[in-house]
Amino acid sequence: MKKEAKELVIPQHVGIIMDGNGRWAKKRGLPRSVGHTYGAKTFKNITRIISRKGVKYLTLYAFSTENWKRPLEEVSALMKIFRQYLIESLTDFREDDIKVNFIGDRSAFAPDIIRLIEETEEVAKNRKGMQLNIAMNYGGRDEIVNAVRILLKDNVLPEQLTAQDISSRLYTAGQPDPDLIIRTGGEHRLSNFMLFQAAYTEFYSTDTLWPDFKEEDFDKAILVFNQRNRRFGGV
Repeated sequence: MKKEAKELVIPQHVGIIMDGNGRWAKKRGLPRSVGHTYGAKTFKNITRIISRKGVKYLTLYAFSTENWKRPLEEVSALMKIFRQYLIESLTDFREDDIKVNFIGDRSAFAPDIIRLIEETEEVAKNRKGMQLNIAMNYGGRDEIVNAVRILLKDNVLPEQLTAQDISSRLYTAGQPDPDLIIRTGGEHRLSNFMLFQAAYTEFYSTDTLWPDFKEEDFDKAILVFNQRNRRFGGV
């Protein structure tokens, strides 16, 4: 009698460090900005695919606090892509009922980008599908510092402080910690992404550059995730 295949466990929360746009463009003799444009297309496609697979929370690392150090031309190109994405996002993901939330310090962006961020969140706030967190001007250390500042304002006493107190003041407050973080582009580091939340997260790295990341690449990550023995510090 043929044994039935075991059903795969789908992570509740997935984070993705979208790396490799610049290298993808360089391999083709194109400006780095073209890589970011293609990366934005992958961002939309993969978000829909992941939503349809049953993931409840998806956090995508779009722009870090360190990315401002890149050449002005590249940063300007990224801001242009952000503006275009935000304009399109007012209707994007509506059919999939995806709720959109931006995490990070948005105050550093131009006023029109901030306005578009707020409009996008407002339009999507009542959706019931997957929660999409877009990390823009985000850094894990800054997130923790910001949480501590809130704790101080809330007059939480040091002897009463708990990990849950910090967690409830992070940008992802109320959401489960990520079960799986995927990094494209072959690197094996978190790069200041979800440092507090990733204490027991499974990490998966693929050599695939972000613009080339497809559904089958995500499926490989899920297969590897299902092969892990998650003990959360236990035996």
